[in-house]
Amino acid sequence: MRARLPWGEGLRAELGVPRRVRGLASSPRSRVWRAELSGTPVVVKQLVEGPEAEDRYAREVTALRLASRVDPPVVPGVLGVDPGARVLVLEHVEERPPPGDWVIGYAEALARLHAATGPDDAGLLPAWSGPTGADVDAFLGLARTLGCAVPSAVRAELEALVDRLARTPGHALLHGDPCPGNDLHTGSGGLRFIDFEQAALGNGLVELAYLRIGFPTCWCATAPDRPLLDAAETAYRTAWRRATGADVRGDLTDACAGWLLRGDALVERAHRGTVDHLARIPHEDWRWGTATARRRLVHRLGVVADLATTRDDLAHLGHLTTTLRTTLLTRWPALSPLPARRP
Repeated sequence: MRARLPWGEGLRAELGVPRRVRGLASSPRSRVWRAELSGTPVVVKQLVEGPEAEDRYAREVTALRLASRVDPPVVPGVLGVDPGARVLVLEHVEERPPPGDWVIGYAEALARLHAATGPDDAGLLPAWSGPTGADVDAFLGLARTLGCAVPSAVRAELEALVDRLARTPGHALLHGDPCPGNDLHTGSGGLRFIDFEQAALGNGLVELAYLRIGFPTCWCATAPDRPLLDAAETAYRTAWRRATGADVRGDLTDACAGWLLRGDALVERAHRGTVDHLARIPHEDWRWGTATARRRLVHRLGVVADLATTRDDLAHLGHLTTTLRTTLLTRWPALSPLPARRP
């Protein structure tokens, strides 16, 4: 049975009585409805009871309010909240199918979202957390299991990478899960991001890297064609410079390599933090959304192998990722590239 709309006395007094209520599809972590208030469509979202529900709700409310600083808007407007019931009432955004070159507008809007916050906002959201020493161990363990030589210099490079990512400066408003589907394309109204339950503050390049590395936290793994990718990254840097008056700080190669290390970025959120998912790769290939785990990993290895060739401090990692990718494709030659188009 579909849950009833959670509309308490506070929302009733503030916004009135909702009409024409109907449920919408949503993740297992939330319930979503479309309704009308005085003839105006709105969206009502409730975070369901579960692990970290209060934290996810607080993150979403805080991130949406911080993002509301951006003009033209990059998020729906917040019309009302009921913290006790973990309910948000949001402006309804009329969505249209994304254009073929959607990644360019996506990247431009992502930069403007990231630029909504600065040093004065430190502490309002959790700081972004990157890969750890355990991720390094898991990645090198996979390489050894597949028969690849792992010189000590690779570990030293990866430990330095983890340290750099932890110290990379930035107070950008990170979406936390900026996947196709969490971006609503509106035509002349621009693009709006939704679902900020994992929002954090950090360096924007860790999310710009999604375009190259294949949308690592997303069911819809996608790898745009190179001309579109280059245009999107240029659009991001241009929009960031226009919004902040400064160039983007940080290193895109480091950001991509960081996502490669994270085995949890091969499974949906409910299964993260449970086991070493990289250790499963030699024995099984599971499907998540548009691609299997091995296809995702092969793509990430290729990206990092290409980028690391320009870095003296990641030269051994570049060699290992090239070898590891070749090994995977030799063992499983039927692995195909990630789709170039979003579903």
